[in-house]
Amino acid sequence: MNRIGIDLGGTKIEGILLSSDNKVIERKRIPTKKEDGYESIILRIVQLINNIKSISDKECQIGICTPGALDIETGILKNSNTVCLIGKPIKQDLERELKYPIAIDNDANCFAMAEALLGSGKNYEVVFGVILGTGVGGGLVFKRKIHHGRLFIAGEWGHQVLYPNGRYCYCKKKGCVETYLSGPSLEKQWQKDSSEFLPLKRIVELYDNHPNEIYIKWKNEFLSNFGVALSNVINIIDPDVVVLGGGLSNINFLYNEGISSVQKNIFSNKKDTPIIPNELGDSAGVFGAALLN
Repeated sequence: MNRIGIDLGGTKIEGILLSSDNKVIERKRIPTKKEDGYESIILRIVQLINNIKSISDKECQIGICTPGALDIETGILKNSNTVCLIGKPIKQDLERELKYPIAIDNDANCFAMAEALLGSGKNYEVVFGVILGTGVGGGLVFKRKIHHGRLFIAGEWGHQVLYPNGRYCYCKKKGCVETYLSGPSLEKQWQKDSSEFLPLKRIVELYDNHPNEIYIKWKNEFLSNFGVALSNVINIIDPDVVVLGGGLSNINFLYNEGISSVQKNIFSNKKDTPIIPNELGDSAGVFGAALLN
């Protein structure tokens, strides 16, 4: 049986057709056109699936990677940065239009699944996939299967409380990891410290080799928060490997100074948990979706 994966993004919808041995048969991208609304997005996904399915000479299993998560009680999508999807029963609506069942999961779990089976984590049994980007998230894969947990919140380390009574988070708590380690939060802290706004990538490019006092303070806070937050996950889960993804995973100092900061806080004499970059990059979502079944 072949597999179809769909990665639903804010600007593009990507589809892939994989053979039973995970070879790419077909790959297509179309614009999301979220400005046209929810019903239009549903129709575009259905059209893309049918288009890809017509190429396959075998029956297909279908998986969808979404920006946000399904509420386990109501089946509606929540916490999506594509606002028109929030509160919609996207799985039910797609299955009604397609007339067969699909698997659906959030982008962090799809990232973790793809890296665990096809990417940097493929030689490990327990893989924690980390998203560090516009938000902070994660997914946990045990023996080639996503572990969702009883409440379907496994891997949501972005909403551990790092500082009680700390910064406000959209989830209505204070001090969440995401309010300190997401790209926007780090840019906001830089602007507060330096009185200038710069994109995160530019901050590191300009100052990491020629640091001033402001940069040293900013970087040390970043590394300290990264070390405490990720070591908390390692202390509880004890994964075989941690794979970093998202835009911040391209920051080189996370793989030396960042690892050292994590190791300082691990509750073990042995502190050799591999923390490694991803292999699949932006393709992880669509591959992970195809591997959901």
